[in-house]
Amino acid sequence: MLACPHYLSASAKSHLMRTKFYASIVVVFISALLFSCNRPGNQTSHKLLIYTPHGQDMLRDFVARYKAEYPDVDVQFLDMGSREVFERVRAERNRPQADLWWGAAHTTFQTAADENLLAPYRPTWADKIPKTSRDDQDRWYGTYQTPEVIVYNSDAVKAEETPKDWDDVLDPRWRDKVLIRNPNPSDSMRAIFAAMIWRFYKDTGSPDKGYDWLRRLDTNVHEYTADGTILMQKLVRREGLISLWNLPDVWIYKEQKGFPIGYVFPRSGTPVITEGIAVVSGAPHEEEARRFYEFVTTPESLELSAKKYYRIPIRRDLDRAQLPAWMNEPVNEMPLDWDVLRKQTNEWLRYWDTEIRGRSKK
Repeated sequence: MLACPHYLSASAKSHLMRTKFYASIVVVFISALLFSCNRPGNQTSHKLLIYTPHGQDMLRDFVARYKAEYPDVDVQFLDMGSREVFERVRAERNRPQADLWWGAAHTTFQTAADENLLAPYRPTWADKIPKTSRDDQDRWYGTYQTPEVIVYNSDAVKAEETPKDWDDVLDPRWRDKVLIRNPNPSDSMRAIFAAMIWRFYKDTGSPDKGYDWLRRLDTNVHEYTADGTILMQKLVRREGLISLWNLPDVWIYKEQKGFPIGYVFPRSGTPVITEGIAVVSGAPHEEEARRFYEFVTTPESLELSAKKYYRIPIRRDLDRAQLPAWMNEPVNEMPLDWDVLRKQTNEWLRYWDTEIRGRSKK
């Protein structure tokens, strides 16, 4: 340490010595901290928070695969209904918590985009999907297609006796035997209910005949369940015999869980949802979100999603021979004006909830 100049007073020399002493302490502390942070075993983990409705099994699988490739990333996810994700992202707009939103109908994503809740990101495979399956400002992109079907307990209902079209579910023979997942939090059920109303709305400009259809359905409904898992469990326990639900979930419960579940594509056509993915606007870890975005949408990941979780990929550059055979069969897709449905469904469901739900049996 340098000596104090001889011309300083005793008190000034003492003050200078104390200052140098404290300065040396600070230097030592900062050096130790930097050394600790730079040690290979003590590096700070990258973080990633995902909001998604894709289910615990699929999420844990993809997170484990991602961490095997990027072990320094702390990946967390919240599994909830697609509309619940939307409401949460909206509530957090001024202080975003999530980085990535993986899974919801294109209508929900487009509403979120219109509210400036999604950040633009153009993935490397942007030109591999139809323009109708993505946002024109790159705020969301389609990943999977999800057809909606009529579902039944295959132990209790013979295949030849099942409803073959939407209107068949209204038959009095199914009174108190239909289970319906509460549509408000579910993009699948919102699409089905909205499509039933749209069939009449497109010709009349009024939802009234669609409301009448939902009233007749309500007459046959045994219960509106809280979620899809409870729906399937009750269907297997024969608390209801018929339902309306999405095809990938049907295959999961049928093949992986061994449930006696069958399904029918309605003759008149079925709504087909485009499931999407998006980076949340203002994401705390946007770069990590983009990396996971790319990871779960590679051809390898999409083929895994198809084979193990029955998700029908949208990308056109995949080898279709590597997908389950049923995914290559044509689907009679119901023509719908999705933009009209996106703007009207909240009002239609509000009316259903307040004026129709549960009232047919009172």
